[in-house]
Formats: sequence, structure tokens, C-alpha cells
Amino acid sequence: MPATISVDGGVTLEALLAAKERRAGRQADWLARYRQPVISLTLVTPGAVKDSARYRNTMGVALRACDQLLWQNCWKVLERQVLWLPTGAEALWCVAHPAAEIKAQCMRLEQNHPLGRLWDLDVICPHQGPIGRQSLGGGRRACLLCHRPAHACARSRRHPVAQVVASVEKIIDAWFARD
Repeated sequence: MPATISVDGGVTLEALLAAKERRAGRQADWLARYRQPVISLTLVTPGAVKDSARYRNTMGVALRACDQLLWQNCWKVLERQVLWLPTGAEALWCVAHPAAEIKAQCMRLEQNHPLGRLWDLDVICPHQGPIGRQSLGGGRRACLLCHRPAHACARSRRHPVAQVVASVEKIIDAWFARD
């Protein structure tokens, strides 16, 4: 049985895994139903707390940025769903447009928006599956603290969680204090 995360306001590992499984199920349903690419948006939320005012505000900015991207490109959105969950906010869009081009634009958004490093925009093609950053010439995401590959630092737990959380909060606070 997976271990639980014992922090006030935190969620268990079991709850996170179940949420991930439900999200994958929704993605699969949409891919089968529409036979068009799906964009899946979640936030980078280290630590046990996945739902807070900071994260909700950050997700709000991400939703506006993604909706604007789709509107500016005149891409037809077949369905859109946003879920505000204790395990973290999630959003899905089904878009009638080639997946590789959608992923390229999503990568640009992640790279160019000041909060974009905290957004995880996955694009899933109904024929090829997930479109990876590297397949489009993008590098792996860098760690927020040391700029090594983020997945390696996360997997090895190279940095204390509190330090990573503080880095995320600093990025969010800088964005909302900009005015």
C-alpha cells in the first residue's frame, strides 16, 4: 500500500495516484470520442499541499493564457473541462488541430510566460500518444533550483521539498506582485 503524506492540508499519495488515473481515463475517453488531440494542464505543485489560493490563482492565469492561445490561433475547441480538486486543479481541452503544432505552441507558452515554468501542458495525439518536448527539439525541463534535468532531481529527491516549494511560491508571488 502506498505511503501517505502527513502534512497539514496535504493529500495522500494514494489520492494523487487515483487522481492521475482518473485524469488518464478522461483523456482516453476524449481521444476515443473525438479522435482529436487533447491538451492536459496541471500545475507543478511540489509537496503535499496541492490546492491553495496561490495555486488556484496560478491556474486561473494558466487557463486564461491557454484559452487565449487557442483563440488567437483560431483552433476549434471541441470540449473544455476544468476541475478544482484537492489533489490539484486540472484542465482538459480537445482541439481539432494537429497535435505537434499544438505542443509547439504550448511549449512556447511554458517557456515565455513568467508563470509558465509552473504549468505542465501535455498534448496527447489520438494516433501517436503523448507528444514529447524532445520530439519537437525542446529540451528537458530544468530543475527550479539547480537547472539540472527536473525529473532527475525530483526522482532522486536531490533538494528538500520545503526549498522547492519556496522556489515555486517565489515565482508565483513575483508574478502577482508585479503591479
